[in-house]
Amino acid sequence: MTPTIAKAVFVFLAAGWYVIRVPHARRSRRTPISRSARGMREIVLLLISLTGLGILPFIYVVTGFPRIASHPFQPAVAGMGILLAIGSLIMFYLTHRALGRNWSVTLEVRERHKLVTEGVYERVRHPMYTAFWMWALAQALLLPNWVAGFSGMIGFGTLYFFRVGQEERLMLDTFGDQYRAYMARTARLVPWIL
Repeated sequence: MTPTIAKAVFVFLAAGWYVIRVPHARRSRRTPISRSARGMREIVLLLISLTGLGILPFIYVVTGFPRIASHPFQPAVAGMGILLAIGSLIMFYLTHRALGRNWSVTLEVRERHKLVTEGVYERVRHPMYTAFWMWALAQALLLPNWVAGFSGMIGFGTLYFFRVGQEERLMLDTFGDQYRAYMARTARLVPWIL
């Protein structure tokens, strides 16, 4: 295991995310939106997340900047990062597959939107967020740089903590008691941890 391989795995993780997401984004655009919470706040949160999970780490991968924030590479730590990256992509794929046309990059409810409670959604309400947390942790383990490595945790963490409550309110407004019952029997991110 070398730093170059770890950086390549990070690039593969980002490319895999793109390959998984693009077909679903195209398909979901064809389904009309009935409710949206998209606004400037949502755009800012998405940009913060993109900066942490994409822009800063890619600058580091390509240029090594900021070199002053680098720390010694540890192959065993990077190995754990590889396992988390693989798990993240698998989870990310399963969430998109389960959501189908209900998926949206922003907080939106589609026409004929149904509450998905099967597959990876059976025990976890937000497995896509779980996949992103896994990505952020994998990034921290793969990139031996305090800024580039941990920017994903900060960037995505900001989006998550300012968005998840709003998303659950949107689901409660849309699905009411059905969503309340779903919340009662599921965890937000990790099964069996309520």
